Amino acid sequence: MFKWYTMENLMDLCSIEDGYSSSSIVLEKQVFRSKVPESHVQLACSLHYCAFPLNGNELCIWNMSDEPNHQPLRLIGHHHTITALAFGTKVDPLLICSASQDYVIVWNLDECIKKVLEGLMPQGTVIGTLLGMVLYVRFSPDDQTVAVCAGNRIYVLNAKDEAIIAELEGHLAPVTAAEFCTWEKNILISISEDRSFKVWDYCIGLLIYQSAVITAFPLLSLFIDEANKQIITGCADGQLWIFSLISGHKYRCVIHINVKKERKKFYNKITKFEHLDQIQNISQTCIISNIEEEDAVETTFPILRIEHCDNPANFGDKASRFPTEGTQYLWIGSSTGLFIINNANFELEAALHYKDFTGLSIQIAGSCALTRKAVNGKVFCLLTSMLENKIVLLEVNVAALLRCQQNSLLLNGREEGFSAVARCSLLVTSPLYLKKEKAKLVNKTGTKNHIKDKPLVFHNKIKSSGYTSAPHMLMFSPNSKIKHSRLPSEYKRSWRQRKKEDYPLGKSPPTESVRQITVTDKPTAICCIQYSGNGELLACGLADKTLLAFKSNLIGEPTVYSGHDGAITSVGWSHDNNWLVSSSEDRTLKIWSVSSAEPALCLGKEIFHKSIRSAQFYYIDTFILLSCGAEFYLLRYYLDTSKDEIKRNYRYCIGSWE
Repeated sequence: MFKWYTMENLMDLCSIEDGYSSSSIVLEKQVFRSKVPESHVQLACSLHYCAFPLNGNELCIWNMSDEPNHQPLRLIGHHHTITALAFGTKVDPLLICSASQDYVIVWNLDECIKKVLEGLMPQGTVIGTLLGMVLYVRFSPDDQTVAVCAGNRIYVLNAKDEAIIAELEGHLAPVTAAEFCTWEKNILISISEDRSFKVWDYCIGLLIYQSAVITAFPLLSLFIDEANKQIITGCADGQLWIFSLISGHKYRCVIHINVKKERKKFYNKITKFEHLDQIQNISQTCIISNIEEEDAVETTFPILRIEHCDNPANFGDKASRFPTEGTQYLWIGSSTGLFIINNANFELEAALHYKDFTGLSIQIAGSCALTRKAVNGKVFCLLTSMLENKIVLLEVNVAALLRCQQNSLLLNGREEGFSAVARCSLLVTSPLYLKKEKAKLVNKTGTKNHIKDKPLVFHNKIKSSGYTSAPHMLMFSPNSKIKHSRLPSEYKRSWRQRKKEDYPLGKSPPTESVRQITVTDKPTAICCIQYSGNGELLACGLADKTLLAFKSNLIGEPTVYSGHDGAITSVGWSHDNNWLVSSSEDRTLKIWSVSSAEPALCLGKEIFHKSIRSAQFYYIDTFILLSCGAEFYLLRYYLDTSKDEIKRNYRYCIGSWE
């Protein structure tokens, strides 16, 4: 007899002893229906209020302590769809900022409630007009300024009147989030779909630091950890990147967390244990989760929100088994669920999947917002549906969620084993028998000196089988076992001179440039750069169709190679450092001699149907390996420079995968 349990049933089974149930862990407080989709909108939650757009341009404020039959406060002032919302940091007065393509408006919530009670129409203060598509807004710690992320720019606006304090430009894609640093004045940190983050001094409009491309997916969420002085950013594939903001650390990466993998590990721990003492008359219990089904369908795992989570040890006796008050936690909101991560060891402490609870109206979320502090051990979560025009307010009992899932791991503080009585005695060959017991059993039978099994072939090596020869693992592997091969002493001396020591791990990375040169008179992009094998030369491909070769110390004039009709896409050195191979946007490939500015070989457009993105010498200069579109080419070439007229013969073999 088999009985299957979902995670909701598992929570009910685990919480019998504690008095919890799945409905007490997650409660759907309110469901709002909109006339238009509100899936990708920045939502806002304060200690007692939540804000969300309804029907496109209506701003709704809901008091989370109100009864379900109460109506939310509706503020009208936008003509276009509201795309971003944020509450102020101070409670008196409580401000809220709403943004759309037409206006950025700041509302005083106390004044709006007062005017509604008087029968008047509430009005807000317009602080920005026609800034573009706004994806994110955030108040400064003193509520005096507002950061507005519109397109590729960040506008820092005065929160009291329509005045632009700063306009920050530098991102190459839409800015998805921006946060003010609480311990350093005038510092603003932003992330973008260009997969990088930037640090600004917004008062003077100065870019302090810009990171390289962090990941292959857009960055969607940003959180500043004030206690550890770190920034935590989440991307669209379920990964967290944590960088240090401590002075002197130079924004180095502290740790990288794959939440998607941590979720798998967490559920593997839960499904490994079975509550046999609470389940009667079941011969085998199988606990399943929607995790495998989600992985089969889900291609991305976006991190929609990162928020502070109160320590469950502060909620009373029911959470006494959890770490002390010094431990910090984070909420991670994704499209499929909510997760709690221990900020000390970066391990997943609890997971709440929307699909595991049948009473919830939303299964896949498009946006998420959470309250920063718990009230009576409960946190409010505001969600918008990805597929339906719904906005849902959830009440999550953090202590109940953690205690229930920890019970499934610890079984009330102990791991209970499963024992069964065998119907008959074990066989002699059973691995459950100890070696001593086997020896006693053999002595009782009276048998001695058993003949050991031996192979039919007693020879260790059979030449005809071919087993004695090492397998051929590498393609085009040269024969390195040539007898009486000695390297010249000059080569050995030059090799010792070229050998460099490893960079010391204790030293910080270099920050000052030794030499800087200007390659052209006009601003020109450098498309590719490559050192020669001996480190004595440096090749540089430019967007102005030229190829330059410098000495590695950058002293003297470079050698200029011209002949391409497009920007240089790649450059590579030969094994003997005497030849250069270059490719260009003009769909040509050229081989150059270091001592001559004329190309020794040129392959034209009739061979390559797209631009060549990378080209290099391969297998000790015997081939040229290059990529073109969805294909790669392995070319065998021949260069004859002994005559005045260069003989340009080549034959090539093409291998392609599309």
